Amino acid sequence: MHTADHHANLPKSLRFMVIVTSDTIVAAKDKGEPYKDISGDVALSLILSHGFKVTKRIYLPNRIEEILRETKSGTISGSNDAIVIIGGTGLSRRDVSIEAVVPIFEKQIPGFGEIFRRLSYESIGTSAIASRATAGVVNGTLVFVIPGSPEAVKMAMERIILPEAPHLIKMIRG
Repeated sequence: MHTADHHANLPKSLRFMVIVTSDTIVAAKDKGEPYKDISGDVALSLILSHGFKVTKRIYLPNRIEEILRETKSGTISGSNDAIVIIGGTGLSRRDVSIEAVVPIFEKQIPGFGEIFRRLSYESIGTSAIASRATAGVVNGTLVFVIPGSPEAVKMAMERIILPEAPHLIKMIRG
């Protein structure tokens, strides 16, 4: 099958939910203080610039239960084609996004993490090994877990997620 065949009849408009995991932002929001979410802003502007929709953008603390609950909720209603979880892919104790969602993946997409780390290696060198970025499918919804830095979000969205999401959704839906 040729690439053109793979990319024929792809969905034109996808719906994305964006989850940003950040104890700092959640604490600032809870106190009514100003906060900046550059990574979330980058993700939103790129999604919209591709003609896709953002159904919801939420901020969660780095807690497995909350990340798991919101991810499941975003996949159950069928209101999202993809969920992008920003943050929690590193090696610190607070990095728990992977632990929250990988157990509920019906299918893993190992190529996403492999390509992400390959592209990261080209820009940041061997530090790329510290990223546990991953993707999978939950209830027919794509779930991507990417690092929280604006550069990582931009690279993942522009070079992997947005170009491939329509094709992956078409495959999931048969």
